[in-house]
Amino acid sequence: MADCIFCRIAGKEIPSQVVYEDDAILAFNDINPQAPVHVLFIPKEHIASLAETEDRHRDLLGRMLLAVRRVAEDRGLGQGYRVVNNCGSQGGQTVNHLHVHLLGGRSMQWPPG
Repeated sequence: MADCIFCRIAGKEIPSQVVYEDDAILAFNDINPQAPVHVLFIPKEHIASLAETEDRHRDLLGRMLLAVRRVAEDRGLGQGYRVVNNCGSQGGQTVNHLHVHLLGGRSMQWPPG
């Protein structure tokens, strides 16, 4: 989608600090980090939110979580990390493109928000 910032990042129209990429997923450092490690994982295919996923996205969603684990290991987050998906406006989603946050490098608090 031409007006989607994450589609434009996935299409390399907007530069990002890529930390992981395969044929279906792109992960990059968040430009407004909320923790010492804050990486966003997006599918290259435009999917508005987790609420828009279907059974055909099962493999993609699994691959995204495995990519999160891989990057967490690479970043030395063996003591723990948080994985967040905000879904819809009331869930705090601000970009209408499915994305998962990897947050780590500090102690996370509960409740989160």
